[in-house]
Order: sequence, then C-alpha cells, then structure tokens
Amino acid sequence: MKLIVGVSGASGAVYGVRLLEELEERKIETHLIVSPAAEQTIKIEVGMTINQLKDLATVRYDINDLQAPIASGDFKADGMVIIPCSMKTLAGIANGYSENLLLRAADVTLKEGRKLVLVPRETPLSPVHLENMLKLSKIGVMILVAAPAFYHKPRDVNDLVDYIVGKVLDTFNIAHKLYDKWRS
Repeated sequence: MKLIVGVSGASGAVYGVRLLEELEERKIETHLIVSPAAEQTIKIEVGMTINQLKDLATVRYDINDLQAPIASGDFKADGMVIIPCSMKTLAGIANGYSENLLLRAADVTLKEGRKLVLVPRETPLSPVHLENMLKLSKIGVMILVAAPAFYHKPRDVNDLVDYIVGKVLDTFNIAHKLYDKWRS
C-alpha cells in the first residue's frame, strides 16, 4: 500500500504524527507533505522538529515542489489523507486552488478517483466551513472530523488520539487495535 499524507497547520498535529507512526509500524509506504504552518504547530503542540516528523515517512516533499511525482496522476497512490486539515487547505481543495504540492496532490487524488480523507480539527464551524465540507463530501471526499467517541472508555488523551487515527486507518481498510470497536 502507498499513501500520501499531508499535514497542514490546524491544531491537532499529534494526529498526523500518530498516523505516521502507525503507518511506519505497518511498513506502509508514505509520501509526506507538510505545510509551513504545520511545521510551527508541530513544534508548539508536539515538541517535535520537522526532521523528526519527516523521519517517520518513506518519502518527503517540499510543499512548493510542483514537479514531485505525487503532482501527477501517473503516480499510483492508494489514497491520500490530510491530518489535521486546516480550513484554509480544505477551502483550497473545495475550490480547485492548487497553489502548492499539498493542494495539487489532493486535486490529483480527486481527479483520479482515489480516496481522499480530510481530518479537520476546527470548532465552531462557520457556514463557509460547512459549505466547503458539504461540497467535498458530495464528490466523495471523506470528511473525518477529529471528534473522538467515548464508548471505548478512553483513559487519557492518547486514547482519544488513537481513536481518530484508528478511524483513518479504517477508511483505508488497514487493520489495527488502537481502540475497542463498538459492541452493544
């Protein structure tokens, strides 16, 4: 399996870090793009350098490298996830504004009919945010809001993060044991 992973500047950088850790553990090939705002958020929220994050990925790209293989439909990825996904990035995707590699890779993922998962972490949501999410959902984009459940009885923040990362893995049919599934 080969996944493109984007990390944009929304709060919740820990979700992107944790997903990359899980994908690396499963030996899944990852192609990483990190926005400049995400670099700052990673430092502030996770206390990690950008190089430490990039070391979790198989291949890393500069956000301005529009000549990168993932900028073309010829690059055969199984899908793409942007985690966390800022409202700026979500709006760019919703409106076909491919000014950088993160947005271009998402645009290519859409045009090639591949799975695109966006993990927004914003609250409250404005009507513009909701309209952009609805627009994307209508064309098949999975909007996986970072809103953890509590039925699995989380003990700490790590359990809440693992729940969201587990849901992302579920969308790509990647087996995991990050949380107990719902049982009635």
